[in-house]
Amino acid sequence: MHNLQISPRAQQTLDKLTAFFEEHIFPNEALYHQQLHEASDPWSTVPLMEELKAKAKVEGLWNLFVPPSLAKFVEHEGFSNLDYAPMAELMGRVLWSSEVFNCNAPDTGNMEVLMKFGDDAQRDRWLAPLLQGEIRSAFAMTEPQVASSDATNIHLSIEKDGDGWRLNGRKWFISGAMYERCKVFIVMGKNDPDNPARHLQQSQILVPRDTAGIEIVRPMSAFGYVDPPFGHAEVVFNDVWVPDDHMILGPGRGFEIAQGRLGPGRMHHCMRLIGAGQRSLELACKRVSSRSVFGQDMKKNQSVRESIATSFADLEMARLMVYRASEAMDSQGIKASIDLISATKARVPVIVQDIIDRCMQLHGAGGFSADFPMAEAYSYARWCRMADGPDEVHLMSLGKLVIDRFSS
Repeated sequence: MHNLQISPRAQQTLDKLTAFFEEHIFPNEALYHQQLHEASDPWSTVPLMEELKAKAKVEGLWNLFVPPSLAKFVEHEGFSNLDYAPMAELMGRVLWSSEVFNCNAPDTGNMEVLMKFGDDAQRDRWLAPLLQGEIRSAFAMTEPQVASSDATNIHLSIEKDGDGWRLNGRKWFISGAMYERCKVFIVMGKNDPDNPARHLQQSQILVPRDTAGIEIVRPMSAFGYVDPPFGHAEVVFNDVWVPDDHMILGPGRGFEIAQGRLGPGRMHHCMRLIGAGQRSLELACKRVSSRSVFGQDMKKNQSVRESIATSFADLEMARLMVYRASEAMDSQGIKASIDLISATKARVPVIVQDIIDRCMQLHGAGGFSADFPMAEAYSYARWCRMADGPDEVHLMSLGKLVIDRFSS
């Protein structure tokens, strides 16, 4: 049996986080969107966000994603993946809220990269302000011309040039790149494309956003959402030069860094999706309790009850998958728990996508509108089936692992 209970310290923090949501997040959802829509620049900072961040810092609800192994970089003892799961679930109920607590992607993953692999100078320049929430960052990997889920396909070139490196290539769907507070990219590219060891061809390098030669081509939309103020940009690197000390860990270590980065990040998305699914289910229950169809309370309709029941059961299964994978990461490490990570990453977004779809259906036309959070949450769930590797890649590697395990 596995202990899937969070620690008493995590429960206390979760209680504080819940109270914060009740007092500051849920009552301000409309104001956040109002300020966002009234801004002259959609990629500028929302004033409410800065107010809420200041309150969260005072409450000690800050950098909650940092695990105990990296706690030396923050002002708390760190939380295990299992401890963090219900906190991230709560943040998933309001998709913009993660930034309030400095727990938003892709910054969490970028901060972990700098904690694990950065040198002291890189941490001083970039990690310190990221941990304080003073700046934001982006991770530039996906490219339009190749299947980027296979990192060995990456085309962007990183060539040695004097006492630095010169970058040339095109990236797209780079989350956070449009935000005015984004000050640095972590860029994945190839510095040694002819290396016979395919996983030693890539490097990751820090590139300040204002470096000469960086062209932000356009914001990319996903299901019609351009997601201000963060955005997902198409970015061209035209003879972009950065000095040697911007290379992370060393040339040829990019794939290694990527593998160390993605385990927790994949789980964080799944954790948040549970919250999005839970809120959608709760709203659907309220909706059907306030409507009548064909002379009968909607909640008495058999198909409605079956839809609610199926969604409840699916959500409980998905939550258990997240908790089980999180506990395995804590007790066994990422490499030893890759089967559960892959299974959770491949299945939870699909499950939650279906839950949200049912809840949208129960809301009628309103379910597709911005009056309710389901449409945006549905887009997020569908996007998560591609982010950090598409379903097919995870299922392919998981299938091989399971076959090898039980056929030998």
